[in-house]
Amino acid sequence: MSNQDEYKCGDCRYYLPIDAFKGSCKLSKIRVTPESIICKSLEKNKKCKFCANFSFSENQQFVGKCMKKFDAYADMTAVTCEIFKWK
Repeated sequence: MSNQDEYKCGDCRYYLPIDAFKGSCKLSKIRVTPESIICKSLEKNKKCKFCANFSFSENQQFVGKCMKKFDAYADMTAVTCEIFKWK
């Protein structure tokens, strides 16, 4: 993902999920969905899909491997991961 237009609210560190279908923006306090179009305040959250150690599995859109050893979901947050490295 290199284009800012490819990111969604669910990728932002200010997105607060309420359930699987909706959330809230911690900055603006408005209701958003994970797929909502981002605003100018986007700060990428640490997620596996943004990590240099993550690679997508063949024929799998949402699942991959961490360091080619461990199963991981692309949208899994990695804020406590000690080996996270931005791509």
